[in-house]
Amino acid sequence: ISVPDENIFDELNLVDLYSAVNPAVVNITVFTESEGFLLPEGQGSGFVIDKEGDIVTNAHVVHGSEEVEVTFYDGSTFTAEVLGEDLDSDLAVVKVAQLLESITPVKLGDMDDLAVGQPVVAIGNPFGLEGTLTLGIISALGRTIPALTPFSIPQSIQTDAAINPGNSGGPLLNMDGEVIGVNAQIETDGLSRSNLGVGFAIPVSIVKKVIPGLIADGEYEWAWFGVRGGNVTPTLVEAMGLDMNKGAYIADVLSDGPAAAAGLEGAEEVETVRRRQVEVGGDIIVAIDGIP
Repeated sequence: ISVPDENIFDELNLVDLYSAVNPAVVNITVFTESEGFLLPEGQGSGFVIDKEGDIVTNAHVVHGSEEVEVTFYDGSTFTAEVLGEDLDSDLAVVKVAQLLESITPVKLGDMDDLAVGQPVVAIGNPFGLEGTLTLGIISALGRTIPALTPFSIPQSIQTDAAINPGNSGGPLLNMDGEVIGVNAQIETDGLSRSNLGVGFAIPVSIVKKVIPGLIADGEYEWAWFGVRGGNVTPTLVEAMGLDMNKGAYIADVLSDGPAAAAGLEGAEEVETVRRRQVEVGGDIIVAIDGIP
């Protein structure tokens, strides 16, 4: 077992990281129309991705807005244009006409370098408190979180770094100050909007995939499968007499989707096994191109 550098949480390291990255983190205020007036409706965070003034945030921060304002670390505020939104990944890009010369865009990290237990930092504007830094670790990798559509966001990062309303759209950073995710969601007990130590960030791998399309075209078109299903379960194994205990089970195939065109089939009927209803008869995917 390798022991982390005892200075990984060193005060100077965090001070330098914050000093380098915080100028690129912005506060985003969205306005919507009400009775003929534009009123502030919500608030979130974002970060500068390039010298052209493009800023990454969450789609749920700016979706439905009439106008967007961006406030930088020095208090200067500019009206921003929403270049594009991708509701499937909950990512969006807004753009300011001119970027402050003092701002250095963030650097993007690599998912392959991440590990559970690795220290991470979140910078954002929780409850409107600009430029807040919080520290934690990667609690888990490979989480699936809901998108703003019926689809889900895979390979998301779970962290215990404090994330609260207003942090949405801000960066989750490794200790080199590289963005490894976009803070997006928190898990609550249903009684409070505050952090309970379980937050989620959209992975940098999806950021790298989606953001260039939003900047260039205002949208990103995902490939899709056209099925509904889940994991192979013990009740499914028993109901269908399977000789396998893992795989992706197809319960339903959309008639006009890619999977239907490829000849995949969904469940044919429902059976009761140990007082549980199970959809049976569907195909089971055990490998793709020979990869389990």
